[in-house]
Amino acid sequence: MKQFYKRFLNDGKKYPRQLLLMVCAVMISVLPAMSQTGKTIRGTVTDEKREPLPGVSVTVVGTNAGAMTDAKGQYTLNVPGANATVRFSFVGYLSKDVIVGAGNVINANLVPDAKQLKDVVVIGYGTASKRDVTGSITTLKSEEFNVGATTTPAELLQGKVAGLNITKSGDPNAAPSVILRGPSTFRSGAAEPFYVIDGVPGASIDVLAPSDIETIDVLKDASSTAIYGSRAANGVIIVTTKRSKSGQSHLSYNAYATMQEVSKKIDMLTGDELRKYLADNGVAPLAKPLDDNGANTNWQNLVERKGYSQNHNLSYNGASNSADYGASVNYFKNEGVLKRTALERTIYRGYVNQRFFDNRLKLSLNLTNSNTNSDDIYQNYVLPAMLFYLPTVSPFNPDGTYKENYQRTGSGTLNPLSLLNNNTIKSNDNKTLINGIVQVDILRGLKFTLSGSQQRDQYNYNTYLNSQSGLAVGLNGVARRSAYLNTNNIVESYFNYDRDFGRHSLKLLAGYSYQQNRTNDGFGVQSQNFSNDNLTYNNLFLSNPASVSQIVFDNSPISTLRLISYYGRAQYQFDDKYLVQASLRDDGSSAFGANHRYGLFPAASVGWRIISEDFMQKLPVFSDLKLRAGYGVSGNSLGFDAFTSLLIYGTQTNNGTSSKFLSNGNITNAIGPVRNDNPNLKWESTATTNIGLDFGLFKNRITGSIDYYIKKTSDLIYTDYPVSLTQYFVPTITANAGNISNKGIEVVLNATAVKAGSFTWKTSVNVSHNKNVVESLSKGQFNLPLFYTAQLGGKGQSGNFSQVVLPGQPIGTFYLWHYMGKNANGVSTYQNAAGNTIATQPLTTDQRVAGNAQPTVIYGWTNTFYYKNFDLNFLIRGVAGNKILNATLANLNNPADAKLQNIPRFTLGESYKDINAYLISDRFLESGSYVRLDNATLGYTIKPKITAIKSIRLYLSGNNLFVITKYKGIDPEVNLGGVTPGIDNNNYYPKTRTFLFGLNASF
Repeated sequence: MKQFYKRFLNDGKKYPRQLLLMVCAVMISVLPAMSQTGKTIRGTVTDEKREPLPGVSVTVVGTNAGAMTDAKGQYTLNVPGANATVRFSFVGYLSKDVIVGAGNVINANLVPDAKQLKDVVVIGYGTASKRDVTGSITTLKSEEFNVGATTTPAELLQGKVAGLNITKSGDPNAAPSVILRGPSTFRSGAAEPFYVIDGVPGASIDVLAPSDIETIDVLKDASSTAIYGSRAANGVIIVTTKRSKSGQSHLSYNAYATMQEVSKKIDMLTGDELRKYLADNGVAPLAKPLDDNGANTNWQNLVERKGYSQNHNLSYNGASNSADYGASVNYFKNEGVLKRTALERTIYRGYVNQRFFDNRLKLSLNLTNSNTNSDDIYQNYVLPAMLFYLPTVSPFNPDGTYKENYQRTGSGTLNPLSLLNNNTIKSNDNKTLINGIVQVDILRGLKFTLSGSQQRDQYNYNTYLNSQSGLAVGLNGVARRSAYLNTNNIVESYFNYDRDFGRHSLKLLAGYSYQQNRTNDGFGVQSQNFSNDNLTYNNLFLSNPASVSQIVFDNSPISTLRLISYYGRAQYQFDDKYLVQASLRDDGSSAFGANHRYGLFPAASVGWRIISEDFMQKLPVFSDLKLRAGYGVSGNSLGFDAFTSLLIYGTQTNNGTSSKFLSNGNITNAIGPVRNDNPNLKWESTATTNIGLDFGLFKNRITGSIDYYIKKTSDLIYTDYPVSLTQYFVPTITANAGNISNKGIEVVLNATAVKAGSFTWKTSVNVSHNKNVVESLSKGQFNLPLFYTAQLGGKGQSGNFSQVVLPGQPIGTFYLWHYMGKNANGVSTYQNAAGNTIATQPLTTDQRVAGNAQPTVIYGWTNTFYYKNFDLNFLIRGVAGNKILNATLANLNNPADAKLQNIPRFTLGESYKDINAYLISDRFLESGSYVRLDNATLGYTIKPKITAIKSIRLYLSGNNLFVITKYKGIDPEVNLGGVTPGIDNNNYYPKTRTFLFGLNASF
């Protein structure tokens, strides 16, 4: 053989042409043999609707050969031979194996995997099928979100989740109030749910653009939330962002433009109507020209405007067999309906997930940056001034300056346009969230996850009151600048073990968490007296304060909080019928007293999938039926700094004036204790019992759930418990004492009401009822029978409170004078504590409980219609059973002061002699019930026959199209958060009606 090759090579050198012919002959003879051992196949893969399915993995079993289907579902693949097996696989579909055989074309039709496609719920440090969940959890997908110019993702849930009450004004810079299953704390800023974004606990919801969110899971009961321990008493909202699917690339552009206008104004008198009212009542004409220059000025029209908003979101996502990646940019600008109020936000987001060693090692990196610029005004001055200020005065003097009368008394003494334009508030909030994840599949079913994240929040706040400002008369400009950095570092490490053993299924979780939150790293300073207004708040060194006292520094100490936690959870399932879950979290926080740094938060729940029992086969009307029950304890440590439980020193005051002493010939502020320490201070604890029933009827044509809960919060924290000065430095202390209960029921019903041919109608209703009661305000040595809130002010009422926190009553209980009508002289009368009717201003001891701000029913009704390429969706939502204190109308209803300020048309029915008409009483306690057509959207989807374009959807939408209510104020959707809910007091930013045109394009 060697001699043959040697001769062959030598002959090839002598006879190259003959060698070439020989090689060709050999190749020709070999090709038929090769055709028997290898060939190329092609085909198309479709889904259950026989539509092309892009991104399907097509592989040769036992080899590394593979391909992906393109946008048309087509593929081409080289296979070893006719005996090879080709596997078609795609996420959410059953894999399909086909033997190649003699043909060259192999088409495949994939069907959904019912097991994989069942709704997946994020439960904290893991996921579960909705059918296996034993707690109360609601999941919303992106296609179910509300449509509109949303400034924060929380608005996407409004009216969609039973038991979740979200209220928002028209202010583009104000966050909505979010209350889940009733209020359970006395502390402002501590009633919001806890947010988790892509596994990062405590992340700011403002770092996300709504277009980047895939799903939102709302965990309601403690058996679901207790895994997050001391921060989960108000519920947990878990946000999952969009990710690429294996083998697919996706480019999308979503945009909309809106026009917003004030939906309702308070009907104030014109200048001529006010003059006539005064003349009819024998009042001397207004002083000319200072209070009356013949004008008919509508101050609301001058302050308000039509606001225009726009939103653009461009995103790209791609994936291969071993990685997925994506990036997006979102630009949002929202002009408020009050001039000089606006929000402008840009969000950049990127992620990459890489898999190694046959997917046993996964590395992920996520980065999001949100930059928000806000313009605002001094709303607490502008909002009342645009109502109170005399309409008989024109805005400007002949020289173009604003017309003012600083000597005028009463309410609304400053020119609204001057307040608007001579004062500037600008802020910048830059948030960055970075998160890295390492995930290792150690053994079959055993997985380890390590994640580290940091959120940086740089907040800059700037104001300038110029030399013409009525808020800083004679000060030649007042500037303030502040800059603060907040950082939040988190490390999470946990093991997941997930195995099936025949009829048994077991899931285990064990983990450790470390968090450090540093706030107020920065400073703020205010100065005054500038030579001109050109530089506004820039370059504070150009100010010329007359004394050191005119330079004011912020009192915001740096605070560092640390949280260390250990947690575990076990889930067991037998025979797809019986479900058990238990969890335990041990939280340690530096915010609390030395004697209570750690706390345990246990939870347990069970479920019975009744539908899996044999006897249910005789009831074919049921397609799903599950009974679940759970109990757990979660905590509330939100709203605390590192010094809450410690003895704090500061500048001491005496009746509001700083105490001073003489030191080395200098007058110095007195320094001493200003807050008592409390080594026993701990978090509030909320124990929830939840019983629920999930059901499906007629092959899940109708689905729903019913939940009943009892939610009891103990160890309530209040900051002003009175204590003896013989034992403490300061007469009040922050301590745990008191209990609150919330009991309620939630009903959700979903149905595909009609499905015939090209027409489909889907409807969803959620209704919830909650009863809130303050059970106690005392515990041990800390005793408090009640405390008053809502000091609203108003003429002659500066020391009055309008609400009370009282055992046996809910938070938001109104405490008011009782109105008894008019006497013979047309003067408002009231009932005093002795039961007598009086025509003079009552005393504070004459106040009584007069209703509450908590709604008894909250509901939402969503309907979606599909016809061919058209879709129509509308949402109706509302509340019932609550009261609103219309303090705005009370303050305006002052006929005796009509010579100093404007009055509403409502007051024309009052006697000019009624000197008590303005008093805040139960006369102005109105029904807060309403029904609102919150959103209606009509869309049309185009699917061009162009490979590069998947779909284009155009839509028109309207928000707040109408509201049915008896409330006389601007809008009945007032803030229901905090300890003073349900009050409209000259501070309500007008609600808007919005019209929107949008575009969704996928490529």
